[in-house]
Amino acid sequence: MMKILTGLLFAAVLCTCGPAPQETEAAATAVDTAPPKIVFLTGDEEYRSEESMPMLADILERELGAETVVGYSLDSNGVIDPNNLYHVSALDELEDADLMVVFLRFRQLPAEMVRKITDYAESGRPIVGFRTSTHAFRYTEPKDSQLMVLNDEWPTRVFGQQWITHHGHFEDGHGRLTEVSLVEDRRDSPILNGVEPFEAYSWLYHVDGGQWKLSGDSDPLLMGHSLRSNHEANGKLDEFPLDNPVAWTKTYTGASGTPARVFFTTLGHPYDFRETSMRKLALNGIYWALGREADIPAEGVNADFVSPYEPNNSGFGEKFKPGMRPGAW
Repeated sequence: MMKILTGLLFAAVLCTCGPAPQETEAAATAVDTAPPKIVFLTGDEEYRSEESMPMLADILERELGAETVVGYSLDSNGVIDPNNLYHVSALDELEDADLMVVFLRFRQLPAEMVRKITDYAESGRPIVGFRTSTHAFRYTEPKDSQLMVLNDEWPTRVFGQQWITHHGHFEDGHGRLTEVSLVEDRRDSPILNGVEPFEAYSWLYHVDGGQWKLSGDSDPLLMGHSLRSNHEANGKLDEFPLDNPVAWTKTYTGASGTPARVFFTTLGHPYDFRETSMRKLALNGIYWALGREADIPAEGVNADFVSPYEPNNSGFGEKFKPGMRPGAW
């Protein structure tokens, strides 16, 4: 099994990207208007994806009639524990999923678990990623040497970039750190329907500029301007400029040979999702990935909450809500 997994992973690294994902073009095959199955994979110890992703799932059930499944990092008692790097539930649900949504950070999943994620990615089905999924995995042990391709090469090929650096935390959640604006020549993208400029709590990730460039056919939708920057203070703006893409579309062509639509945003602080424009961006991006852009209203998908969204702030350690089980939100 390990040899098969390794072969698939290296095939993913070596394959080339397909043509640019034009939103106005019809999908290669007729869009299935049946309710889609969407699987969310959460597992980050910093940004409360275990709260934000179920919130989006509830909205998609209401607006799209979607079947949604949310996978979590669980402890041995079935309690949500984002600090458990070695587990994500519901991975078997990917086998017949129409969309995989990823919000993971530095996971070290066993080979048999991670293979279910990479198998999905190679299948040609669409993918949506949030923030830390540029560094969804971090394998460091010699026993995991065959999985280390997932650390940097895999997210670069699939999502468009790996983890590089950011402009600084500056009191997590106590101030807005990134000014978000629309890319002028992408304003007609249905993903931006109803999305207005806003200020995000997410500190700006560096993904493009200096020695780095978004990979493949990545096409930015939104730009972020850092309002406070350690790199500016250290005189490194030539390497890490204050302006960087914070959302884009691309394609990923895996072993199936079918180009998959990919939507990615480096935003994702739990408080960002209080912003209507952030929720519309995420929901519109999911509709687009599914090939349902024709169903996105001119004002964007209805992003009203289904139930109160009151997430804990970002942060490491025990900042997450303790004792919660799947289905609690």
